[in-house]
Amino acid sequence: MKATQLMIVAVGGQGNILAARVLGEAALAADMEVRMSEFHGMAQRGGVVESMVLMGEGKSYCIADGDADVLLAFEPSEAVRSAGKCHKGSVIITNTAPVPPYTVALGKTQYPDTRRALEILEGRVRKLIAFDATALAVKAGSPLSLNMVMLGALAKSGAIDLSADLFMQVIREKTKKTFIDTNLKAFEFGMEAA
Repeated sequence: MKATQLMIVAVGGQGNILAARVLGEAALAADMEVRMSEFHGMAQRGGVVESMVLMGEGKSYCIADGDADVLLAFEPSEAVRSAGKCHKGSVIITNTAPVPPYTVALGKTQYPDTRRALEILEGRVRKLIAFDATALAVKAGSPLSLNMVMLGALAKSGAIDLSADLFMQVIREKTKKTFIDTNLKAFEFGMEAA
């Protein structure tokens, strides 16, 4: 099986690491080879968190510029910042709700015009799915379920060969019991949005 290279980008506290773990567990349950790597950049202070999940044949644990088949972005400016990892056949799935960094709150910088940047990106990749995933997480019962909304959109997008049922099984088995119902509802909202 040819490798599918998937990059997840977020800011600290958005659940990137758990999303990568659920994705990896679902791939393993489907008998796929899986390799993962993570980068934590001051995550506890709203800094960038990147996870790379490579499913299928291969040896690498990292994704080079222009090699990501899928970019799953939990924050729109992170989607724009990481777009160089994509190629014209890539699928980008992004949350449109911004999480401005502290430098914006202090008035030292301005948050970028991500709406315009995403419009430009849409013409450079195979598919762009952009929606307010944060609002759907809140609707599901917790803003912390943003990661499950994004995984639901990924499952429905057709960008990877894993069934929604397999994801839901892993969510039931591998996430905290107190969040299972919220996580499953969030996952379903993400599928509907995609």
